[in-house]
Amino acid sequence: MAFALLASVAPVYGLYTSFFPVLLYTLLGTGRHVSTGTFAVVSLMTGSMVEQLVPLEPNATSLALARAEQQRIGLASAMAFLVGLLMLGMFTARLGFLATYLSEPIVKAFTNGAALHVLVSQLPNLLGLPLPRSTGCFAIFKTLAAVAQALPLTNVAELLISALCLALLVPIKELNAQLRSKLRTPIPGEIVVVLAATGVCFASSLDVRYNVQIVGRLPTGFPQPRLPDLHSLPQLLGDTVAVTFVAYAVSVSLAMIYAEKHGYAIDPNQELLAHGISNLLSSLFTCFPSSATLATTNILESAGGHTQFAGFFSGTVVLMVLMWLGPLFNYLPKAVLACINVTSLRQMALQFWDLPELWRISRIDFAVWVVTWLAVVVLNVDVGLAVGVVFSMMTIICRTQRAECVALGRAANTEIYRPVQRHSKESRVSCPSAGPDGGAGRPSSGGAGRIWAAILDCSGIAFVDSAGARLLIQMCAECQQAGIRMNLAACNGEVLETLSSSGLGQHLPPQQVFVTVQDAVADVTQCTEKAMVEKAAVWV
Repeated sequence: MAFALLASVAPVYGLYTSFFPVLLYTLLGTGRHVSTGTFAVVSLMTGSMVEQLVPLEPNATSLALARAEQQRIGLASAMAFLVGLLMLGMFTARLGFLATYLSEPIVKAFTNGAALHVLVSQLPNLLGLPLPRSTGCFAIFKTLAAVAQALPLTNVAELLISALCLALLVPIKELNAQLRSKLRTPIPGEIVVVLAATGVCFASSLDVRYNVQIVGRLPTGFPQPRLPDLHSLPQLLGDTVAVTFVAYAVSVSLAMIYAEKHGYAIDPNQELLAHGISNLLSSLFTCFPSSATLATTNILESAGGHTQFAGFFSGTVVLMVLMWLGPLFNYLPKAVLACINVTSLRQMALQFWDLPELWRISRIDFAVWVVTWLAVVVLNVDVGLAVGVVFSMMTIICRTQRAECVALGRAANTEIYRPVQRHSKESRVSCPSAGPDGGAGRPSSGGAGRIWAAILDCSGIAFVDSAGARLLIQMCAECQQAGIRMNLAACNGEVLETLSSSGLGQHLPPQQVFVTVQDAVADVTQCTEKAMVEKAAVWV
């Protein structure tokens, strides 16, 4: 129900989204510890689009509000329908590998920045301010400015409720984190706060006396299946693509983390099928987009769940609320749901502590994290994700264009070759010229002789394009003209096929292509001994 507020729909639709996708993923998913349903980031992205297309008038009548509510859930269900279609299309095309483009720094920076969006978006609910949600670029700053202007209108009763709830929930969250290894199940702080706040609000009539915003009537039973608002799909396509990638990336990342921890494997393409069908069919029951969830997955794993069937138990609890217990939450203050949203972001906020270690390990990954986070915070959630992916790919391109060229030497009493001399970082490769005599690729300070042979270690070349093939062939031709024997070692099949198709055989016979560097060195050494070349250098 709390995440339904982020999606800008009525709380009951959050219950539906926490029930139907769970059952469907249980039947089709491969992540044994993954819990699906409402997720803060996906809900926030859904709500941003819903708010943009169906804004609420400040002084709208109850009839207009009811009509807007139906339009909003129609759009949110259409987004879930489209997310399901896109995931099924990706499954058909076997595009599960696309999740690899969302590296760990991108995902962590994105979720952290999105968490800040969630926090700021909940300020009006925490303070009892009837403000519309800001969307688009600079949404955080627009919301902060609107809250600052409306501070004199703060509802003191809702502010006190928020303060008390946060004062209880935050310590309980910290206690659960500290005692996670000792507690069989976490302390259910949210349930205690919800029940207590609902009872106090009902007994004191806070909604009537102090104008406290409450959840209101929760209908019991299941919704009638119906098609979502399919006419709006063209308007939703761009934003829904971003939602799809985020939902899939988070879901697969969580599944892989727990699969590695517990020693089993998941199928990324099967995950596409599971989440695709979950979103597609759930949209027929007025659900908004769903994905794997961080908080409930952690709870499920720490409580001892080992199979997908653990989802049936959480679904049973939601079913009880839908069928019988829903009316008990009619007087639940919305400020309490906002507090639950805020405290659920604890893990995302703690990702800031990983930055010093990330700086120590990789300055480039640190830059990717910072750029992605700034783009998400300053611009918007979906735009920031695109900026992060593009920037990450640019760093990869820049690094591949500035490859480092090194001379290799053999470690004593081994067949291992390691760098002994580094050259300038250029993609241009030229034929070696006369230099110091190293003997089998190990340059030494003594002696001067003509370089008779060179060995190119191709083990680090994953692929080669036509331009690279021409460059390598040109280098072989230059070496041939200079009287230097050029050998290739450790070429993979794809690289060797491209080089052969480009005409490498005209300058380099098959006898000079070897499986390992050591084989190439042995061949060159044998040829050197036969030719009785004195002080001939072999460069690797």
